[in-house]
Amino acid sequence: MKLLFDENLSRRLVARLADLFPESSHVVLEGLQQNRDIVVLEYAKARGFAIVTADADFYELSTSFGPPPKVICAGAIIPPESLRG
Repeated sequence: MKLLFDENLSRRLVARLADLFPESSHVVLEGLQQNRDIVVLEYAKARGFAIVTADADFYELSTSFGPPPKVICAGAIIPPESLRG
């Protein structure tokens, strides 16, 4: 599995996980920093990446558009709709 780490995660994860996920990358290394999430999603889909993020926005996109790509949530993600009173 190829992982694409979102901007909110450290670029060092690519090197640290290279033995397990050798073709992984980071949005900064792919030149995708400060792009809209949908652009990153389409990039990952076209290149066979799963997105690793700590951002609830990708959770929302994945529920709207479905896979691919897979979205892996790092840490606790609380869906925004559950925060509404």
